[in-house]
Amino acid sequence: MGYVGPPVAKYLRTARPDATLRGFDNAYFAHCLTGASVFPERDINEQFYGDVRTIPVEMMRGCDAVVQLAAISNDPMGNQFEAVTLDINQNTTVSIAKAAAKAGVKNFVFASSCSVYGIAKGPPRKETDPLNPITAYAKSKIGAEWELQKIDTDMVVTSLRFATACGMSDRLRLDLVLNDFVACAISRGEITVLSDGSPWRPLIDVADMARAIDWAIDRPAQNGGQYLAVNAGSNDRNYQVRDLANAVAAANPGTKVSINTLAPADSRSYQVDFGLFHSLAPNHQPLVDLDQSIQNLIAGLKRMKFKDADFRFSELVRLKVLQGHIDNDRLNMELKWKKWAAKH
Repeated sequence: MGYVGPPVAKYLRTARPDATLRGFDNAYFAHCLTGASVFPERDINEQFYGDVRTIPVEMMRGCDAVVQLAAISNDPMGNQFEAVTLDINQNTTVSIAKAAAKAGVKNFVFASSCSVYGIAKGPPRKETDPLNPITAYAKSKIGAEWELQKIDTDMVVTSLRFATACGMSDRLRLDLVLNDFVACAISRGEITVLSDGSPWRPLIDVADMARAIDWAIDRPAQNGGQYLAVNAGSNDRNYQVRDLANAVAAANPGTKVSINTLAPADSRSYQVDFGLFHSLAPNHQPLVDLDQSIQNLIAGLKRMKFKDADFRFSELVRLKVLQGHIDNDRLNMELKWKKWAAKH
């Protein structure tokens, strides 16, 4: 019930029409629908509600695969809720994987991140290159990877180190670089790049994240190993931030691009080598190119009649949603629903 979940459910429903899809979510963002004409979870056979930190083991019995998408999902949230980020993104991921193994689950898929490379000058980073996570979010992702690798199990485990997510979703986030730029172009007619525009980012559309997850759901151990950490994306989708801004401006004529050339260097800059993913998953490679992601976002935002120039303070930014729950006494600082926390 977040940003990535709806396109994943939609893709799996089409790719695996006879599968039973089971969802589990604590519904932080369930109300954050963006132009959806129907409830996205229509593609799920069974939707359950609860906190992944206390997910019942029974949920996983009889399942062939478990896909772990639940996370405190970006750097601003990770900075504000550092302990919770570690608890959910790392500790809970590992506990769910262990429970899945005991329940006889065949495949476990973890949504990791290329942000584990952090500050990475030089050639595109391969899975065997040194890691340099610099944020709580990135540290929690690589921490989870390291612990998953230690689990003694016959279960096949795949950590998909996703490129930076982008693209339209039934629960759109605008706290992602490309999505932010498109929203700026539509609402303000101007894109303001807060960095000097030089940092590198690999991108992957959420629709292509779903394709990668579909591959990992029944990946055999012979294809990559019992445990596999693999960069998920495409070599031709490494971009500098200024190139993204200019591409969005070109797709939305009349948009002005303002780059802060005096800004200090952004510490999050990395190019990524996706060659291993290409060799292991040739039939699940990204299909949505940059221009199509931009056009899908433009169409989606126009369908929403989006005009909010102050969107960075709106419920289209995940940190603002969480803060709104806290301010309205719905969540505590551990990001547990207060009614649930009282019972558990």
